[in-house]
Amino acid sequence: MERQEVKELMDKGTFEERPIHGALEETNISWVILSRSHAFKIKKSIKLSFLDYSTLELRKKYCEKELVLNRRFSPIYLSVQPIFLLSDNWSIGEGQGEIKDYAVCMKRMQSQKRMDVLLKQNKVSPSSISLLANQVAEFHKKAEIITKDHNQEQAMGIFNDLNSVQEVVYKEFGRDYLEIIPKLISWSDRFLETHGKRLLERSWEGFIRDVHGDLHSGNIFLYQNPIIFDCIEFRDEFRQIDVLYEIAFFCMDLEFYGRKDLSDLFFESYSKILKCCPKEEDLTIFLYYKSLRANVRAKVFLLNSLSEQNQEKRTQELAKGKKYLDLAMEYRRNLLETLSKI
Repeated sequence: MERQEVKELMDKGTFEERPIHGALEETNISWVILSRSHAFKIKKSIKLSFLDYSTLELRKKYCEKELVLNRRFSPIYLSVQPIFLLSDNWSIGEGQGEIKDYAVCMKRMQSQKRMDVLLKQNKVSPSSISLLANQVAEFHKKAEIITKDHNQEQAMGIFNDLNSVQEVVYKEFGRDYLEIIPKLISWSDRFLETHGKRLLERSWEGFIRDVHGDLHSGNIFLYQNPIIFDCIEFRDEFRQIDVLYEIAFFCMDLEFYGRKDLSDLFFESYSKILKCCPKEEDLTIFLYYKSLRANVRAKVFLLNSLSEQNQEKRTQELAKGKKYLDLAMEYRRNLLETLSKI
């Protein structure tokens, strides 16, 4: 479907014989229509280096996969439904005419309860973090163990991919940032060479599991029982990772919002249920993983800024990218200081 067709579905379409009358949210790879009681996620007809939604059959396949994977931990996923068009009449689910696409149907949650919104308002409580840590740890305990070795070359490539934003970093942030990316890449390569044996051991010890893959505050609603959603379905290797890499993303995200206290609490509570750092060296790997996650987020926002036409939004993307780069460098400094004391 094209954007205009999604808007027509939202404005004029029906679901269960009732008008949808929704609001539209958009990401780089999908549209989400929010009706009063449901959310309908529609995948864009695109093909990128890391995903392929280019055909109707593929979009159906990945909608069904998304449903199955997210149902492991989330109660809001209901079904996958076809989207019909007949003589300018749009409908989701039961209908007649041509199947134009497929939608993942979910219960709609209150936007104001999304965790990133609450973090900005300083409304996330320690008790919510403890509950969430317990929930994530229990999910990880039951998650499928993936029997594959740590891939050193692939790990190095993740950090080295920062080179793709070197030009925009220098252009937008000036000479003070000229050496940041080479420093981060050089440090990352040395770290992985030094700790490669332990990373391989962790893969043998069962720490690589089929988990969420994109665990951050924007994918969590804080109700009385936290609700996690939107795990990665389009590429298994992004989701089948070390549990330490998964929680490093979430802890880094909390620290991005200035809540190191909540990050520490999450890690402590999680570790009581699933001991993810059985060796002292694992704590340094955890800090490295935080830097790696900050680097990945920096790259996402900086690349977004290159294609953003709205100047205000572009400025916001650049500011977030810069903040994540600074955070990645801070983790690097902290880790170097920690290692120098050992």
